[in-house]
Amino acid sequence: MKTPQIPLDGPYSESQRAWLSGFFAGMHTHMIQSAGAAQQTASRTIDILYGSQTGNAESVANDAAQIAKAHGLKPVVKGMDEVEANALAEMNYLLVITSTYGEGEMPDNAQMLWDAVKSDAMPRLEKLQYSVLALGDTSYDLFCQAGKDWDERLAELGAKRVYDRADCDVDFEEPAEAWIKAVIPFMSGGNTTATVVETEATVAEKSQYNRKNPFPGRMLVNRLVTAPSSSKETRHYEISIAGSGMSYEAGDALCVVPTNCPELVKDILQAIGCNGDEDEPVNGEFTSLYEALRTQFEIKTPSKELVEEIAGRSGNKELNPILESGDKDKLADYLWGRDILDLLRQNPGCEFSAAEFIALLKPLQHRAYSISSSGKVYPDSVHLTVASVRYDSFGRQHKGVCSTFLADLVDEHTEVRCFFTPNKVFRVPDDNSLPMIMVGPGTGLAPFRAFLQEREYRGATGKNWLFFGDRNAATDFMYRDEIEAMQAKGLLTRLDLAFSRDQDEKIYVQDRMREHGAELFVWLEEGGYFFVCGDAYRMAKDVDKALHDVIATHGKMSEQQAVDYVNQLKKDKRYVRDVY
Repeated sequence: MKTPQIPLDGPYSESQRAWLSGFFAGMHTHMIQSAGAAQQTASRTIDILYGSQTGNAESVANDAAQIAKAHGLKPVVKGMDEVEANALAEMNYLLVITSTYGEGEMPDNAQMLWDAVKSDAMPRLEKLQYSVLALGDTSYDLFCQAGKDWDERLAELGAKRVYDRADCDVDFEEPAEAWIKAVIPFMSGGNTTATVVETEATVAEKSQYNRKNPFPGRMLVNRLVTAPSSSKETRHYEISIAGSGMSYEAGDALCVVPTNCPELVKDILQAIGCNGDEDEPVNGEFTSLYEALRTQFEIKTPSKELVEEIAGRSGNKELNPILESGDKDKLADYLWGRDILDLLRQNPGCEFSAAEFIALLKPLQHRAYSISSSGKVYPDSVHLTVASVRYDSFGRQHKGVCSTFLADLVDEHTEVRCFFTPNKVFRVPDDNSLPMIMVGPGTGLAPFRAFLQEREYRGATGKNWLFFGDRNAATDFMYRDEIEAMQAKGLLTRLDLAFSRDQDEKIYVQDRMREHGAELFVWLEEGGYFFVCGDAYRMAKDVDKALHDVIATHGKMSEQQAVDYVNQLKKDKRYVRDVY
C-alpha cells in the first residue's frame, strides 16, 4: 500500500502541500497498523472446550463461538472427550465451559481429560491464557465445583487467567451471555467489529422456542404403563407439538415447565400468614402472591436462605445447631423428606410478608425428561415415560412438582409448556449395521423405546440388545406388548430381564450383564455401542463396574487394560450415558 502523493501541479501552496502530505502519511500509517491488527486477530485461534451432561454447556460454547467469530477470532469448539491433555500445552487462548454433575463431579464427557489434567504428568501451560464459565445449581452443596476445579488447576499449571470465572445458577442464560460479551474482547485483543450486534441477534434467535419462550403443547395421551396394583405409578404421555416447527431426535430430552399444585400453594400461604390476594405487594411482575407461588417459584425444595431464616426466626433447637456446625451431611439428613410446607408447619410463628417470602425462594425450573419416541416416526408429537413421585412423610402426602403436574393437573385445555434439549452424543449409531446394547431399568427404558423405533424406521440391520428390569414382572413390565412384538419380528435381537422382587435374591440388570458377559464382549468387539439410561447414583455406577468386570474377564485383560478399553469406548462415543 503506497503513501498517497499530492500532485505537484495541484492548486496548493507549499505550506498546504506540506500539511496535506503529513495528513495522508499519518492516515496511511494508521491504515497499515489497523489492517495488521485485524489480520493478527483474524489469525488468532481460540479453543472453546465444554464439559456437558445435558447439552447446556455445549449450547453456551457454540454461542461463544459465534461471538468470537464476530470479533475476528477463529473459534474451535470441542467436547472435552475430543481433546488429549497434551493438546492444552499447544493452545494460546482457551475458554472452558463446564457444568457440574451429581455431587460436585465432572460431566461424563469431561472426566478422562480432567483425570489427565490433574495428574502430576501434566505439562506446564505457561503460554495459555484462559477463562472459565461454570454452570451449576445452588441447591447442591458443591455448587459449580467442576468449573472451580478447572479454574484452580489451570492456574496451578501456570496458565494466565485473563478474566474471572463466572459461576451460573440454573438461570444461566443471562450471566453466561454477559461473561461471553466480556471475555471475548480480552481474547481478541480488544478488536470489535460491526458484525457483533448482528451475530448476537442471530444467536438469540436460533430457536423460536426455549426456556424463556416454551411452546404451548397439548396433552394427547395420559395412560398408565404400570399395573394399578404396582408399587409404582408410571405413565405414558403423548404431547402434541404440531405447528411448532420444532423437531427432535431419538436421545434428546423434552423440558417441561410445570405449575405448582394449587392445594400446596394455599397451604403455604396459610402457614406464612398471607392470603395471596392482589393487595399483598410482591413486585410488578405478578398480579398476586398466589399467582407468583403457583407459576414462578420453587415451593417444594427449600433454598438454603429459607432454611436459615426459618431456623433463625423459630429458634429451632435441633436445626440451629446443625446449621452452626456446618455439617452438610447432618443437614441433609434433617431435610430428608421435608419440604417448605413441612418446615413452616414444624416451626409455627414464622410469618412472612409476601415480599420477604418471595425473596427467599428460587425460580421454578423446568424438568427434563428423556424422550421415548422417534421424531421421524412421530414428527407431530413427543412421548414421555414418567414415574409419578408420591410419598407420605411427616403426616402428609408429598408430590413431585412436574410428574404430578402432568399426571393430575393437565387436561385437554391445559398448556404443556415445553422445549427440546438436544443430546448430540446420545444417539443411535450412524452406521446402521453396528450392534447396539441398551441398559435401561425402570423409566430408563424411555430413550431405548425411541432408539428401537428409530432403528426400525431406518431399516437398520444391526443387532439390538436390551437389558430391562424393575420390581415385579406382573406389574412393572412397561410397554410389554410393544417389546415382545419387537422381539417377535426380530427388531429386538436379545432381551434380558431383571425383576428384582420376583425371587428371594434380588436380581438387577448388572447381574444379567455378568451372566451373559461372554456374548456382551463379543458384541463390543464387533463395534457395538453401549448405552445406559437411568439412576446415576446406584444403577449407573453398578453397571459401569459390571462392564469393566465383563471386559476384564472375557477379554482376558488386567484391571488397567479393562479401564483403557472402556476409556477408548468413551472416546469413540460408543459408551454413552443418559443418567440423572
